[in-house]
Amino acid sequence: MVNTNSESLVNLSARAGSQDRIIAAIDIGTNSIHMVVVRIIPSLPAFTIIDREKDTVRLGDRDPITKCLKEEAMQRAIAALRRCLEVAKSLNCEQVIAIATSAVRESPNGRDFLQRVEAEVGLHVDLISGQEEARRIYLGVLSGMEFNNQPHIIIDIGGGSTELILGDSHEPQSLSSTKIGAVRLTAELVKTDPISNAEYQFLQAYVRGMLERPVEDLQAHLKPGEIPRLVGTAGTIETIAAINAREKLGIVPSTLNGYQFSLKDLREWVNRFRRLNNAERAAIPGMSDRRSEIILTGAVILQEAMTLLGIEAIAVCERSLREGAIVDWMLTHGLIEDRLRYQSSVRQRSVMKTAQKYQVNLEHSERVAEFAMSLFDQTQGRLHNWGAAERELLWAAAILHNSGHHVSHSAHHQHSYYLIRHSELLGYTECEIELIANIARYHRKSAPKKKHDPYRNLPTKEQRQMVCQLSALLRLAVALDRRQIGAVKCVKCEYRPELREFRLHLKPAEANDNCALELWNLDYKKMPFEQEFGVRLVSKLSSVPVGVG
Repeated sequence: MVNTNSESLVNLSARAGSQDRIIAAIDIGTNSIHMVVVRIIPSLPAFTIIDREKDTVRLGDRDPITKCLKEEAMQRAIAALRRCLEVAKSLNCEQVIAIATSAVRESPNGRDFLQRVEAEVGLHVDLISGQEEARRIYLGVLSGMEFNNQPHIIIDIGGGSTELILGDSHEPQSLSSTKIGAVRLTAELVKTDPISNAEYQFLQAYVRGMLERPVEDLQAHLKPGEIPRLVGTAGTIETIAAINAREKLGIVPSTLNGYQFSLKDLREWVNRFRRLNNAERAAIPGMSDRRSEIILTGAVILQEAMTLLGIEAIAVCERSLREGAIVDWMLTHGLIEDRLRYQSSVRQRSVMKTAQKYQVNLEHSERVAEFAMSLFDQTQGRLHNWGAAERELLWAAAILHNSGHHVSHSAHHQHSYYLIRHSELLGYTECEIELIANIARYHRKSAPKKKHDPYRNLPTKEQRQMVCQLSALLRLAVALDRRQIGAVKCVKCEYRPELREFRLHLKPAEANDNCALELWNLDYKKMPFEQEFGVRLVSKLSSVPVGVG
């Protein structure tokens, strides 16, 4: 488990010595940019936070007509990211993980902004979906709080969205992301200061209406008689906790982690906020100037969520999305194997769930995936230099390549692209989902062309090359199971560089099967492979295994 006891971590850190690793995670949110820098102790495994940075940039203050990110907001964000990188460098971070959420996700120029960040700052940013955001928030909270296998509901109120998660320290039972956030609602629904009764009543009704469905979906996953604990994260909830503690206790605790306040307390604060103008709210001890502008809408979201859930108290967790990104990195790098072991296979399970949703023939898809992996491995270092990350994308595309049949057999490759692109594949970034969808789309018919928008809009030349080469491998894998009966048992590759010739030796599952249809289909589908790798492909039937050339 991820240990959060700072004192014990300090003591153990000395023993870990050079094995310790320092990484940073940056969350580009609707309201703020946050960075956390941690020291990972692989021997535990655990991490301790050694630095935090925050800058309020208000990316969510978008153009009201075009909904694009404003130039001044982008400039503020770029300046903040430069400062974050300087801090990370000064602390000798070996890697900086950066993720973008609601504001960038929903803006027409969001991807342009991320390309600009990479060009001007030298920072690659992953864009993640709302559900993936919720999953990483769950990981972050798990790293900071012991659930004791009891059901917990997590609410994270951001600037542009609110996430609700149900889990018990194992796999989350419910993940949702709703487009209501403190910045978004303030900009769209609050025009008076103090807020008028009419605006307040509309705000309250709107929030309740938006939350009803995700709350119902979450409650449907609770067992009869289960009473979940509510945990809150992010700036709105931490601010309410701090000002409530100051008023009730006379001091703000050194850490808000675990601090609780009641729905009754919250309602009192909402009533106070709505009677005050912004300057008066800013004067409340513990309230920042930038938070005072949006605190009312954030508090209303929390109030309506707690009311709908029927929960009378909430506990604060100071860990959230950024820490979840750290945990996710530890999982993907094999540093966590105990309580969160199930999370390491989240990608695979999400792909299989999507395949089942679209009634994919899994026997066929798994054979195609096996052939694709075999071809990838046998051509690696000979025809291409893609690594484990790209291999995993090819596997996902192979499993899902026929999902478009769910819509129509005609042009099903195009339907596959659409269904994959708009599926919630947990564990993957938006860019990775786009790549999977493109690879699957080109398993048949034409090879990738610049006139195809999804392919043309891939941000880098390297990504376009990846799609071309991996889809060429996928085509051959599909051809190897043309009859969808497992006629080909295995395939062995033989590369003759002096002849620029690549041979596929097919071993049939049945000795008397000439696999004529598979051989014909390989010949029919080989052109993209030959063009991409500059070889001549020759396919032959073999009754005995052939060694790799």
